[in-house]
Amino acid sequence: MTFPQRLDRAFYAGLQERVRTRVAAAGLDAVLTDDPEDVAYLTGFFHHPCERPVAVWLDADGRCVLLLPELEREHAESQDAAAELVDYPEYPGTTPPFELLARAIGPAHRRTGHTTSISYARLSAASAALSGADFVPTDLVTVARYVKEPEEIALHQEAARITDVMLTRGVELVADAVRDGGELPSEAELAAYVTRVGTGTMYAEHSGVVVVSPLAGGLVYAGANSSYPHGLPSGYRLRPGDTFMLSLGCAVGGRFVEGERTFVLGEPTDEQRRYHETIRLAQELGGQAIKPGVECRDANEACLAVIREAGLGEYLRHRQGHGIGLGMHEPPWLESGDSTVLEPGMIVSNEPGIYVPEHAGYRISDSMLVTPDGARPLTSYPRSLDDCVIPC
Repeated sequence: MTFPQRLDRAFYAGLQERVRTRVAAAGLDAVLTDDPEDVAYLTGFFHHPCERPVAVWLDADGRCVLLLPELEREHAESQDAAAELVDYPEYPGTTPPFELLARAIGPAHRRTGHTTSISYARLSAASAALSGADFVPTDLVTVARYVKEPEEIALHQEAARITDVMLTRGVELVADAVRDGGELPSEAELAAYVTRVGTGTMYAEHSGVVVVSPLAGGLVYAGANSSYPHGLPSGYRLRPGDTFMLSLGCAVGGRFVEGERTFVLGEPTDEQRRYHETIRLAQELGGQAIKPGVECRDANEACLAVIREAGLGEYLRHRQGHGIGLGMHEPPWLESGDSTVLEPGMIVSNEPGIYVPEHAGYRISDSMLVTPDGARPLTSYPRSLDDCVIPC
């Protein structure tokens, strides 16, 4: 039996109704969004964004209209997109795309919210075509995405399982190379391998795979290369004594999870032990701080205080974490400037890190599901240094 990735139309009908409640509460008649993640969230239609507009018009009175180019119609139908489809022949076209949307929804004067990520050009085109609409910015769709539905959480949990498989197999590849006395993998080779594991597992065990970018993979870096928080894999080949990081994740049904661990190849030095244990403790206490009723900024402070109190604050380069869902990075932000209150059903990353120039980076990350009485990690790969040493 395979794991189904696609959510059914009944799920989207319920979700759209919940968003309509937010639309009405905001004093709006409709909301317009062209954000690809919002489009997928509201209708189940996943696509590769380009210059051709794809947008959703969600009406407070019950309509959900998906504007898309004709060449995407078959894709939307094959995905059973939960919306009325309005297509246009081509872009820019002799008839502007949003004019066809205007014809479909009618001429009524409406106070319409638009997502803040829409470009000036797209908003201008929509405003010109929908001349009866009074457009105002709103984040209501973004905020609606904060709390995940049970069906979404199941997808995140499956993504976490696969992420753990990727971590395990990556470590096995390095350990096998050490045991066999052969050449150790390069960062790029290790990254390519764990990506194949993630995508291969998905296609072998799932039905209706939702293709997003990235479907599986992540950052792999070793030694001094890992002292850059978002360094890219290179041809550098692992060597005994290296600290190296597997920063991995995947998306099931378009719902992301990330899991990151820092490993040591060979007997750790006292310095490596100090750095790794500090991050492990910061991640543990940071996870305990993630619970309903806590502001994101307070969880962030509790987490990063551990690093500062250990005398390693100079090596901090980023916040505790971020929201995760249809986007690998999305609000809310576990950072000093975000006062969002955590709620059950939110999923956030818990990923404190330190980055020591010319030496290495140390980061441990789990995607955390906020529960009624706290939070729990979706990923489960061991975190202690003893579990993250590969004998050499």
